[in-house]
Amino acid sequence: MSIKEDGFKASETFAQIEEALKKMPDSEKQAQIKKVSSVDAPSPLGRSLAVTLGGMPANRQTNGIFQLNIKNAQGKEATWVIDLKKEGTVSKGAGKKPDVNISMTDDTFQGLADGKVNPQKAFMTGQLKVKGNIMLATKLSTVLNAAKPKL
Repeated sequence: MSIKEDGFKASETFAQIEEALKKMPDSEKQAQIKKVSSVDAPSPLGRSLAVTLGGMPANRQTNGIFQLNIKNAQGKEATWVIDLKKEGTVSKGAGKKPDVNISMTDDTFQGLADGKVNPQKAFMTGQLKVKGNIMLATKLSTVLNAAKPKL
C-alpha cells in the first residue's frame, strides 16, 4: 500500500522518510531510534515544550508511535504513522494505538520538515496541536532530521 496521498505536500516527505528507513542498516536504524528515544536529544521542539512545561526528568525514555494528522489547503485530512517502537516504519492511515497524536496543516508540517517553521512558535500559536505523550511529540523534529541526511 502506497503511503502517498494526492493533494498533500507532506505525502512526499513521508515517502522519503519511509525510503530512508528501509535503506538504513538495522544498526544505524536502531541508533537513530535510540537518539529519538532520548529525552536529551537536541530537538528544538523538545527544548521548546520542555521549557513550556517546566522540564522533565532527563533519564526518561520515550520511544513510541507518532500519529500525524495533516490537513491540506482544500481542507482534506490525511493521517500518517511513524512507528519507532521497534523497527522504524511509516504507514498511511490511523494507528491502532499511537502514543501521541500531532495535528497540523500541510504547510506547517512542510515548514517543520524543512526547518523553516519554529516548532515552539507553531505549538504556542496553535498551528501544531498535541494529544497524548507530549514528551514524545518533542521528538518530531529529531525524527524528521534523522531521515533528512538520507534523503
